[in-house]
Amino acid sequence: MTLTKRIIPCIDVDVDEEGEAAVYTGVNFENLEYTGDPVELAEKYNESGADEFVFLDITASAEGRETMLDTVSAVADEVFIPLTVGGGIRTKADIKETLRAGADKVSITTGALERPELITEGAEAFGSQCIVISVDARRRYDDEGEHYFEADGEDVWFECTKKGGREGTGLDVIEWARDAEDRGAGELFVNSIDRDGTKEGYDIPLIKAVCDNVSTPVIASSGCGGPEHVYEVFEEAGADAALAASIFHFGEYTIEEVKEYLDERDVPVRL
Repeated sequence: MTLTKRIIPCIDVDVDEEGEAAVYTGVNFENLEYTGDPVELAEKYNESGADEFVFLDITASAEGRETMLDTVSAVADEVFIPLTVGGGIRTKADIKETLRAGADKVSITTGALERPELITEGAEAFGSQCIVISVDARRRYDDEGEHYFEADGEDVWFECTKKGGREGTGLDVIEWARDAEDRGAGELFVNSIDRDGTKEGYDIPLIKAVCDNVSTPVIASSGCGGPEHVYEVFEEAGADAALAASIFHFGEYTIEEVKEYLDERDVPVRL
């Protein structure tokens, strides 16, 4: 049986000047621009044919604060598709509280890199299906990597970063993806810092490299500019799901249009 490919809208949430939760969109994890209210966008996407929905608190880890659970709860009240929440999750108690607030899954980046045992603790306590490990990757062109791939005519390796892409780790993405899978991660959420917000297409070499080296489902993120990019990441890289933000937020395409494009090209999707 062929599994359907998933289309997943994502909101990046931060705290505005009045201390209220707000959605922002940026480029390369920087230059954030106000985009809307998280609860209103959640309601919109729940009704638009999305397969899942992702809520990322984009500064919680960098600022050392907890995820905004009141907003998560309000979003969960509007979403009746699987909801993944990430940002500031560092402990098993954080996972529990986020799930109690209404999340179906948690996305963990910095907390897992700094203490990989958290993956196993979460998987054993709540099930692997709840644990999504988010990988914020960037290309490097030096000789410090372990796994090299050709990208735009050059040999590159992919480095894991943390704290919203603000800090490098020196850790090779392929090694980390394998380790996360072995520790019990149920999905890998792969973001390209180089492509974030550019609308130039997903980083196909990055996504394909991860997909080829793990059996865990991979969600491709960063760089989507239209339906053709979603088709490309499914067909050329083997991703299981494609995440996009700005093309949906700003009304450039609807989820229905993306799915119709894929369906016309025999990619299995839920219509």
